[in-house]
Amino acid sequence: MEGGPNIQETDYYSVSEDENRYTGLAYHFLDPRGKCHRFIALFFMCFLGFGSYFCYDNPGALHDNFITDLNLSETDFMLLYSLYAWPNVILCFIGGFLIDRVFGIRLGTNIYMFITLIGHTIFAYGTYYNIFSVMAIGRFIFGIGGESVAVAQNNYAVLWFKGKELNMVFGIQLSLARVGSAVNFWVMEPIYKWTTQFYQGYQCIGVVLFIAGMTCLFSMICSLFMGILDKRAEKLLRRNINAPHQVARLTDVKDFPLIFWLISIICVSYYSSIFPFIAQGESFFVKRFNLDPQDANTVNSMIYIIAAVTSPFFGILIDKVGRNLTWVVLSILITALAHSILIFTYLNPYVGTITMGLGYSLLAGALWPLVALIVPEYQMGTAYGLCQAIQNLGNAVMSILTGIVVKSGYFSLEMFFLGWLGIAIIASIFVWILNTSQKRILNMTPQERERAQELENQDQEKLLGDSEQDSSAAGEF
Repeated sequence: MEGGPNIQETDYYSVSEDENRYTGLAYHFLDPRGKCHRFIALFFMCFLGFGSYFCYDNPGALHDNFITDLNLSETDFMLLYSLYAWPNVILCFIGGFLIDRVFGIRLGTNIYMFITLIGHTIFAYGTYYNIFSVMAIGRFIFGIGGESVAVAQNNYAVLWFKGKELNMVFGIQLSLARVGSAVNFWVMEPIYKWTTQFYQGYQCIGVVLFIAGMTCLFSMICSLFMGILDKRAEKLLRRNINAPHQVARLTDVKDFPLIFWLISIICVSYYSSIFPFIAQGESFFVKRFNLDPQDANTVNSMIYIIAAVTSPFFGILIDKVGRNLTWVVLSILITALAHSILIFTYLNPYVGTITMGLGYSLLAGALWPLVALIVPEYQMGTAYGLCQAIQNLGNAVMSILTGIVVKSGYFSLEMFFLGWLGIAIIASIFVWILNTSQKRILNMTPQERERAQELENQDQEKLLGDSEQDSSAAGEF
């Protein structure tokens, strides 16, 4: 498969003698190539992002409390989301490159997870004392770590599962991450109400945020355990000894194909219709559907809940049938339908958010694995970091624009979101055209991709053989 070797493909890996002794059940649980062992690693891999996703939407779950207790304007409130995204316009890309070139995936993940924990702690401290500048610094630092952890997750997924259950793994990663987001919307309001027995106003919010930070500590522990498993796999499979040595460079981005940049446009335009909507969701459902804040949060959380439940199944489906581009287009259309239901009809709001959750989970399972098909594995951290950076540029700008557009009413805001989905559709059409005119690998079935890879390998072997013959002939001459 394009992109180089992975943990299952043994073309470049020799296995230690100790590892070769594993048979039967021991092989499945103790050998890094065994399915059970890979899924043990997947547990820690998925929970790397649990804490950052849980804490990311803490302000959204307590929207009205932030506005009243901290005396914030809507613009200041959305700035908390922008400050998460702005540093990652550059640093997320740099973070991915540092994983490829400097830290390595294990040390890089631990460093970024620690930064995430420190950032959220500073944010909670600033909230407790109602110092907006400290809150802003905390969200800024939290963003630096959180998005780089997401890049590391993607790297781990490709390293351990490329050529096997990769689409399903991306789905499960989204699922567990969004469980964190959904649980946030479920529990933050009740925790806030319980904490009001002991603290009031902004101090109450600060204490609640400190409690939420325990999830980041849990993710930090998962990062350490994942590093131990990966270190063992590297030693037993002798990755560093046998893998072809290619070094990532920042200048590599100029060689990324046009399709990569179009996929990045799809990513940023699609998520621009999701995350800012969720940030404004509580207020939207209170005003449009006359719900109380707790019920509004429950409706809002359905996007994440549905994504959490359906993502693994969509991932398995895409692993079986392929056709990733078809699923990407379908997911965008489903999300556009969801926004239309919420603004043009008075159907139960659960209909709209459930539909949006389906579209969201389908896109994650279909879109993100495409990067692994078009970018070599030694550049994977750089590529995913760049994707995240472009997405965060969109999120940063959209968070500011959303705070402005919402002043004109929620109808204008929904039209704004639908416009971004239109851009995603246009970019998808261009990807489809380019893919059709080239190798067509992005919309193949798994069997077609395997045959195409075999043909490509045969061509490469033939070219290598011809080159060796030419060298031999030149030497004789």
